[in-house]
Amino acid sequence: MAANPEEKVEHPTRLIKKYPNRRLYDTKTSSYITLADVKQMVLKNEEFQVLDAKSNEDLSRQILLQIILEEESGGMPMFSSDLLSQMIRSYGSAMQGFMGSYLEKNLEGFQQMQKALQEQSQKLYGDGSKSSNEIWAQFMNMQGPAMQGLMQAYMEQSQKMFAQFQDQMQNQARNMFTGFQFPGFPQQGGPDKKP
Repeated sequence: MAANPEEKVEHPTRLIKKYPNRRLYDTKTSSYITLADVKQMVLKNEEFQVLDAKSNEDLSRQILLQIILEEESGGMPMFSSDLLSQMIRSYGSAMQGFMGSYLEKNLEGFQQMQKALQEQSQKLYGDGSKSSNEIWAQFMNMQGPAMQGLMQAYMEQSQKMFAQFQDQMQNQARNMFTGFQFPGFPQQGGPDKKP
């Protein structure tokens, strides 16, 4: 049986339109919203998409970056100047694609650990216990040095793996071009090799 074309189908992704006057319009509530409202959607894990009202260009990333900028300009920034500088240096390099997925996977792991801790505290203390933020803060205070050691070991292992990868790539490049002569570079181990 075919669905009635007049019935509205609920779209799982909430659509927000951005107008030229920089206002955001939530099509679900038929009202204008602020960046703070969008931030609440993110915190509630609501799926949404921000589209330019005229061109239909996806502006979701730009809006999320605006929220991050506002958060960073507030009381306690998350990113140091050094980290931001390193991220900027990654643009345009061979590591650009890797950097985004690397950060994303690490944040996912961190959030999974935080969620597991929250679930564990609810099992032990019930829903009326301290807020998850307080428990997380206590955990980080107790486990801070251990966590830092774990992260440092992880980073050192990642650096070693990357160095090995670089060596493999250099060796493969050398092997690929062994028989070729390049101006300004001596040929290695060829028949015209002079003692």
